Amino acid sequence: MIRIAVVDDHALVRAGLRQFFADQSDFSVVAEAANGREALDIVRQGGVDVVVLDIGMPDQGGVDVLAGIKARAPDLPVLILSGYAEEHYATTLLRHGASGYLNKDCDPQDIVKAIRTVVRGRKYITAAVAERLAEGLGAGGEQPLHEQLSERELQVFLRLAKGETVGHMAQSMSLSVKTVSTYRTRVMETMRLSSNSHLTYYALKHGLIQ
Repeated sequence: MIRIAVVDDHALVRAGLRQFFADQSDFSVVAEAANGREALDIVRQGGVDVVVLDIGMPDQGGVDVLAGIKARAPDLPVLILSGYAEEHYATTLLRHGASGYLNKDCDPQDIVKAIRTVVRGRKYITAAVAERLAEGLGAGGEQPLHEQLSERELQVFLRLAKGETVGHMAQSMSLSVKTVSTYRTRVMETMRLSSNSHLTYYALKHGLIQ
């Protein structure tokens, strides 16, 4: 039996997935979470084989939650099920530890296939994502600038783009203001941008935030 934790801030989505997974004889939804904090609590308690994670949650972005999960349980597969199109986030999140990425508009059977794949320790990627990954390998430094950020830099970038202050980030990420400011400087240099408003514009243009 594959024990699944579903993390999504929409109760209707969680209920739909729970009902759909109930039709699979080898699936069991053993935990649900509506936000990042609850998701990390589930991971701490153990007893799950895979996390199905939405990346657009109110309290904590999915990138932060993914980082928290991988820090606590490096070998636990995390399948991203997102409302964002694959070209926006998939390659970045796969590089930062996700086991697979699917858009919520996908065929439901793709979710079943993906879960069974990542639980076996393999990555699940669609043909479109595989093509983008191949393009990135061939292009060297020509991949989108945000894909060149480290995991922590990406977290800082997305928080800044959403208007979060350095002080608030330092508190919520358990870092010093000086450390967050250093990350911000690195982000600005990598992204070749000069202000938070430019970061926000970039993120909106590339579909990284709504």
